[in-house]
Amino acid sequence: MRKAFTLIELVFVIVVIGILASIAIPRFAVTRDDAKIVSAKATIASVRSALSTERQLRTLRGDFTAITSIDNDGVADTAISTFSADKDGNSNSVLESIIPVCANNSDNGCWQDSLHYRMPGSGTVVTFTLTNGQFNCDVTEANCKKLTR
Repeated sequence: MRKAFTLIELVFVIVVIGILASIAIPRFAVTRDDAKIVSAKATIASVRSALSTERQLRTLRGDFTAITSIDNDGVADTAISTFSADKDGNSNSVLESIIPVCANNSDNGCWQDSLHYRMPGSGTVVTFTLTNGQFNCDVTEANCKKLTR
């Protein structure tokens, strides 16, 4: 007796592998977009935490001026790196990491600047505002809900 696979068995295995691949590949693409959204959620949480920390630090110093900017201090390749200068003109770095900006016309999830996030896949932009020291977006929009809930 020979110990080998028949042609029918090999074709059957190839068909099964093809079916599994057709199921798995689209799921990996969705997982990548989900990871980008989770990364954006983490960035939003970091900015909100940093705002809270900065408000507390300013209060302890006796500085009650409002935080009006989370700008990048003129650095073109970062979206969010530091907050605006304090009353003495010193720059206060309150985030541990620099948030890079989008590459040109990228549909990947990325920050265009400190207040605009481009959603992965669709490329729609979610606009955040810095009002009364709070970093928020319009919660009636579906994409804002994805990023903040």
